Amino acid sequence: MRRLFRYIKGYEKETVIAPLFKMLEACFELLVPLVVARIVDEGIQNADLPFIWRQCGLLVLLAVVGMASSLTAQYFAAKSALGFGTALRRDLFAHINTLSHTELDRMGTPTLVTRMTSDVNQVQNGLNMTLRLLLRSPFIVIGAILMALTISPVLTLWFLGITAVISLVIWAIMRATVPIYHDAQTTLDRVTQLTRENYVGARVVRAFSRQKDEMAGFAAANDRLRDVQLAAGRISALMNPITYLIVNLGAIAILWHGGRQVDAGALTQGEVMALLNYLSQILLNLLRIADLVIIMTRAVASAVRVSEVLAT
Repeated sequence: MRRLFRYIKGYEKETVIAPLFKMLEACFELLVPLVVARIVDEGIQNADLPFIWRQCGLLVLLAVVGMASSLTAQYFAAKSALGFGTALRRDLFAHINTLSHTELDRMGTPTLVTRMTSDVNQVQNGLNMTLRLLLRSPFIVIGAILMALTISPVLTLWFLGITAVISLVIWAIMRATVPIYHDAQTTLDRVTQLTRENYVGARVVRAFSRQKDEMAGFAAANDRLRDVQLAAGRISALMNPITYLIVNLGAIAILWHGGRQVDAGALTQGEVMALLNYLSQILLNLLRIADLVIIMTRAVASAVRVSEVLAT
């Protein structure tokens, strides 16, 4: 694994700049609910149109600066990840060409093809998503909870409870799907192997009239890959409806208790809207963290497979 870090050489600047700009974007995103709260509490309540327009202009400014930060981060993250993948793929190809026939036969050509294509792409995608989300999403989740704490410490307890339940659901789904994704990568090796065998040995297959047997074997391996991916997809499909159900129930609870505090004068209507916005931010970024964990798990597994070839 550690031998792969050297392929970031030459892209150290991009690797540092990308997450920093993502953090900057996150800071602007956390300010948006507060501006909306001021529009509701001061502008709409007092029918102050100039104030509303000024705050709307501030929202546009935050959006423009946030978009510029996001585009900058995406550019540097993509540049770093693609440069990393290009260097890794080049060295891996050169290293495979130095292996003896005994080593090639021991490892198998199909798995080498898969490792140089699919596995390198998985590692490259993992680095790209890490630079984009590793700091941003946890920062927004923690920042949203802290911002909610400054608005209402009592309702923040609901935030913590909702966040804990969503995290538990995401963890359970990932625990079920990650091994299936590993199985899918192994099954892909088998499909690649059968494809190569039929391509290289086409004349032998025809000479012994083995077409139907080979087609049946390939169909079985292909169906196995399909079933594995469908199994992972069915489990992953549960994530959005379950988490959104939890968030909607949490939003109802916040509106219920927040409405009482508004009647008591402890909160304003704009602050309740800000709390709901922070709740939505927490949900979206927890889902992104879940996606990142799955991508990173697959990337680490692929990195191990690539490192095995480079160590041979």
